[in-house]
Parts: sequence; structure tokens; C-alpha cells
Amino acid sequence: MYVTVVPNRRSKPAILLRESYREDGKVKNRTLANISDWPAEKVEALQAVLKGELAGVVPEPVLEASLAHGHVAAVLGVARSMGLERLLSGKRSRERDLAMALICGRVLSPSSKLALAQTLQPGAAPHTLGQELGVEGATEDELYGAMDWLLARQEAVEAKLAKVHLGEGCTVLYDLSSSYFEGTTCPLAKFGYSRDHRGERMQVEYGLLCNGEGVPIAIEVVEGSTGDPETIPAQVAKLKERFGLQRVVIVGDRGMVTTTQIKGAIQPGGFGWISALKHGAVEKLALERVIQPSLFDERGIAEISHASFPGERLVACLNPFMKAKREKVREKLLELTEKALDKVSAACDRKTRPLSGRDQVGLAAGDRVPPSGVRAEAT
Repeated sequence: MYVTVVPNRRSKPAILLRESYREDGKVKNRTLANISDWPAEKVEALQAVLKGELAGVVPEPVLEASLAHGHVAAVLGVARSMGLERLLSGKRSRERDLAMALICGRVLSPSSKLALAQTLQPGAAPHTLGQELGVEGATEDELYGAMDWLLARQEAVEAKLAKVHLGEGCTVLYDLSSSYFEGTTCPLAKFGYSRDHRGERMQVEYGLLCNGEGVPIAIEVVEGSTGDPETIPAQVAKLKERFGLQRVVIVGDRGMVTTTQIKGAIQPGGFGWISALKHGAVEKLALERVIQPSLFDERGIAEISHASFPGERLVACLNPFMKAKREKVREKLLELTEKALDKVSAACDRKTRPLSGRDQVGLAAGDRVPPSGVRAEAT
């Protein structure tokens, strides 16, 4: 395409937009538009564009960084639809926005407070979280301050959750976990049973209280040397005094809901409990033939009464996951034992100093057979 000016004797020249094309081997021209009424500068600009001379005609493109937004919109949208902001505080504040950034940042990319602060800095942000919450430029000190603000509001938040998700006659799930601690200034950091297998580090422990569906209601951090059962009285008091509940069933593992805590805290509080018997108690019931293999099937459960557990309901059922796990362990132990005994057999057949006699063979085999306690656990 090109612009051409056609002289006209009696009037202004005609300014035409034309293109050339080939037909039957001949070059021909055709008019695409009459632009005679265009201003001169507009005609000049079009001529420059057609010649590829864009400087001064088309503005230079401005490049802007594009921040990731989709995952931020998803996480923040779900949090707001759940009412998380209103749960933290009914009134918007800088602290509430920072707390939301802490929570959403933990979902988007789990990291330290310093790393989160870096992602909120203008020019360095990889996503739009800071823009969406209005906390661009927030420092790590502000984030730690927001955590202090959250701590002061913890009981109020837990009370709101309890009001919605707990009620009289409900079931609550409770368990304790731990996390090793790298510093030395935390007054709760103590040496204790390490679930992280980091016995050389001090740790803190935290107990989580949930409703029957697993919705978190309350959390409490305790000293790292605290035994699991020792945290039960505080949970009973929390349910009765802070949440105002009179009838609750507490569900905990066998190492937490012990006889001592049942008699000392749970029953006096008027609460019920669900837990599991320890290995010794189950073994005693099995030896007395109170529990029989026929009780453990794939469908039903069996309810048992026994004088050793007055006023308690014992329920026997099959745990298919534990069954599969123990079968796997048993097969592995048998495989290892067979390999070890094959070595003893080979030692009996070797030409140089073979094992002979009941004593030598028995001692060699005894060193390689797993202890009886391991076999009992595997069966």
C-alpha cells in the first residue's frame, strides 16, 4: 500500500490510498480509499507508517512487570468467603491486614517472616498479595507486631470458633505435638521427648483442640518437657470455664487419656472420653479369652464388659490399616530371619570349622532370630 497525490487542474489534488497487485503478469493499481479530506499531518503520519518509519508516529511501548495474581485471588477469596477477616477482627486495621498476609503467605509459599516481608516490597514482589491487602512495603518488624496483636486476640478468636463449632454433647479431638527450637531465649523451650527425632535440641509443645469434624478450635503452647497427659486438665478447664460446656466427650490417644487423667480431671469435670487400651491391657484380655479372634471382622464391632474396667464400654473392632502394617512387618521379619538362618545353615556345611552340635548351632541361630517382643508386636 502507498499514498499517492493525483493533480487536479480545477480543484485540490486528490490524495488516495492505493495498493499494487499483479494480474495476468501485469502490475495494476487500485484505490482503497480517498483520504483527500484528511489533515496534512495525518496523511504524513500514514505515509511514515507505510514506509516503516514509526519513530515519532507510534509511541514507544512502556514495559511493566506483570505480577502473579491467580493463586493470590484463590487463597484470599477462600479466606474471605470463610469469614476469616471478620473472625480476626470485626473492624479493618493495619494489624488485621498484616495478619491476613501472614496467613495467606503461609499457604502461598511457607517461609520466614523476613522472606514474607521481602515479597511485600514494591519492585521485588512476585505476586499481588501486598497490593490486594494494602500492606506493600511492610517490614518484618511489623509482621512480628501483627503476631503480638493476634496473641492478644487469641481467646476472643477461640471463643468465636467454639460458639460456632462446639455445643453441648459434642465430641472434641485433642492431640499434642512438638517442634524443636533453634534459639535459647524462649522460656518454654525445654528438652523433652522429641517427635522430630532431634533430642539434641530444646523444643516447645503445642496442643490442638478440634471438634468432631476436625475443625481447629483452640491451640496452646506449653513447655517442651511437658508430658502428654499433663495437658489434659487445662483442656478440661478450657472447655468448661471459657467455652461454658457441661457435656463433652474428649477423644485422645492411649498415651494421653490415661487412667490418672480420667479419674483426676475428665470424670470430675463431668465429661466422657474415648481412647484406646495399652498393649498390656489388651494382652491381659486376650489371655483371659475375653477378646477372641472371631470378634474381629470386616464389618461389625463387639462391645465387651470386664470387671477390670467398671463402668466402661470396651469396643473391639478390626483396624484394616494396622492389620496390613503388621502383616508387612511380620513378612519382613520372617524374610530377615530366613536369610539369617540360611547363613547358619551355610556355616554348618562349610568345609573349614563348620558348626556342629546342638550348642554351637543353637547359639549361632539365637543371635540371628529377632527377640520375642518384636515377634509378638508383628503378629
